[in-house]
Amino acid sequence: HLIHKRESKPIAAYQVERVLVPLSDAYDVVADLSPWENTALSGKQLKRAQVQFDPNSGTPLVGLQFNAEGSDLFAELTGSHVGEPIAIFLDGEAISTPTVSQAIYGGEAVITGDFTLDEAKTLAQRLNAGALPVPVHLLSQETVGPTLGAASLQTSIFAALVGFALVSAFMIVVYRLPGLLAVLALVLYAFLNLAAYRLFGVTVTLSGIAGLVLTFGIAVDANVLIFERMKDEFRTGRDLVSSIDEAFVRAWPPIRDGHMTTLISAAVLFTFSSSFVKGFALTLAIGVLLSLFTAVVVTRVYLRNIRDVRGLRSPTLYAVKKSESAS
Repeated sequence: HLIHKRESKPIAAYQVERVLVPLSDAYDVVADLSPWENTALSGKQLKRAQVQFDPNSGTPLVGLQFNAEGSDLFAELTGSHVGEPIAIFLDGEAISTPTVSQAIYGGEAVITGDFTLDEAKTLAQRLNAGALPVPVHLLSQETVGPTLGAASLQTSIFAALVGFALVSAFMIVVYRLPGLLAVLALVLYAFLNLAAYRLFGVTVTLSGIAGLVLTFGIAVDANVLIFERMKDEFRTGRDLVSSIDEAFVRAWPPIRDGHMTTLISAAVLFTFSSSFVKGFALTLAIGVLLSLFTAVVVTRVYLRNIRDVRGLRSPTLYAVKKSESAS
């Protein structure tokens, strides 16, 4: 907005072509708004502001050009306030306070003073910024309490540790040695998730934590499919080596299909949902890919490394009763 001063004393200024700039500073910020009065002239009537140069001295100037409405308003404003300062405000801050030397007609004016080229460019850019109508569209909003971050972080960490402990206990009790190997694979899975978040710059939100916890269940589910198939192969009379290999072969199709359907769901959520749900979808997708790796590759490596150890071949270590094993 262009604002004129109601009552003011003459301000010492450089004499310029048509507008005066106070000696204090090219960007004289007026802290007290009470002496200033709004006018009808605003950035809507400004067509453009651009850097120009004085033809005699070559010093930088800032040229203003108004539209037809702005030209009439500017002529009226300058004609009734000759010798008085006018302030140009952007976002509540006076970015320039030149003094009117005479009435200005034609819709063009020049702001001059002791500008450097950078200062003139900056002033022109700020004037143009005030002239551009920038619409604001609300994409999404969230209400977050002031203590939500710290409290939620502590609660989430505690819940994750409790959940991991319960899952680990269940896997070890039910599946014994393979369950212990699955727990080790889950530890590696957790570290790989954190590394992926760091690598790709993922911001962990509450929805993201929910996605991470869900993928822990998916990773465990893949191991359950493998171990149950391995127990079935034991019961048919296969030895440990062939039972492990056959278990991975037979468990692979359902594991693959389950992970693929989850990935598709995560992709749809990430594409069409709000930013709050996108965090959940992203951590879910990363977790599904990593759980596929740890369940099919890491767990298989663990089992292959222990199957040749003499004291670790007993079917009871793999949750199979000796009466159920034909070996």
